[in-house]
Amino acid sequence: MRIERITEAAPVHAAAELFDAPPLIGATERFLASPGHHLLIAYGNEGRALGMISGVEMTHPDKGTEMFVYELGVAPEARRRGVATALVTELAAIARRNGCYGMWVGTEPDNDAALATYRRAGASEEAPFTLLNWDLIAGA
Repeated sequence: MRIERITEAAPVHAAAELFDAPPLIGATERFLASPGHHLLIAYGNEGRALGMISGVEMTHPDKGTEMFVYELGVAPEARRRGVATALVTELAAIARRNGCYGMWVGTEPDNDAALATYRRAGASEEAPFTLLNWDLIAGA
């Protein structure tokens, strides 16, 4: 398996099945062009995309910069083979190289696969929190 940092839209669209929905052309280009945005794809020996992870560096005046794990997806046939853990570990290495003081992710409390993956990659659980969301399209 090899992991590549993606800087062009074509590989993202070729790996569309790894995302929650088909990648949008404009959003993909904007994400990839933004400094501090990272998208990694894991490929199998035959060149097929097995998994992806995206992360965003976030900076706050009194905290510095941390990496937010935005999304992680692995093809069903590649699950439980270490792909997700390898992707999380590689994103953490990028965060360290870029001077991030930490990395964080939120997931559903009943998402056992995600929780196991993040823990295997070295994450520790902090206090639970409540996620509040603004739907800026439906609420307009």
